[in-house]
Amino acid sequence: MLRVDHDRWGQSVADLRHLALRATHPRSRERFLALHEITQGSCATDVAERTGRRPQSVMGWLHAYNDHGPQ
Repeated sequence: MLRVDHDRWGQSVADLRHLALRATHPRSRERFLALHEITQGSCATDVAERTGRRPQSVMGWLHAYNDHGPQ
């Protein structure tokens, strides 16, 4: 199972939720919310179904965050 490596970037689950609520760009909010949901036990496929995105997109967001951080 894939996991969100927020510790690597000095962030917490609460930080992801804060970014999901406060990020300037709507797409960023969507991506941070998806990451937060994954930290709460949802899988990328379930998040994709709920948001109308492709599972590959959500997994791509997860890999991008883990590889490059929140930027």
